[in-house]
Amino acid sequence: MGGVHWLAVADGTVVGHVSVVPRILEADGAPIVTGYVEAVAVHPDWQRRGIGSRLMTESAQHVADTYALGALGTGEQPFYERLGWERWHGPTFERTADGDVRTADDDDGVMVLRVPASPPLSLRERLSCDWRPGDSW
Repeated sequence: MGGVHWLAVADGTVVGHVSVVPRILEADGAPIVTGYVEAVAVHPDWQRRGIGSRLMTESAQHVADTYALGALGTGEQPFYERLGWERWHGPTFERTADGDVRTADDDDGVMVLRVPASPPLSLRERLSCDWRPGDSW
């Protein structure tokens, strides 16, 4: 699985998780070393208690300390927006051995977190990620 993982534990049981994996995103062809957040989850019985926010705050600090950008794919934009994440408005692509493949279905779900090392971005650039098995975004 790789990356760095955070767990929320209550009464000896894991009730939340988030991970950050290293990836290279390209904005208009310029590579950006990115901390990609994935596998964010909080057990339903423990939601709305700040656990997800705390996990995201901890992982965002790691992104800021280690990478030039944070990124994630989600359908829960309001949760991340209140934590400082921004929606990407440009077209998305997946870099494959056969060239770039458009990922239009992911356009509305990609979000980024700007950190001190982030390059200037309009958030409307062409954004691509490396291909990987499963869901690239």
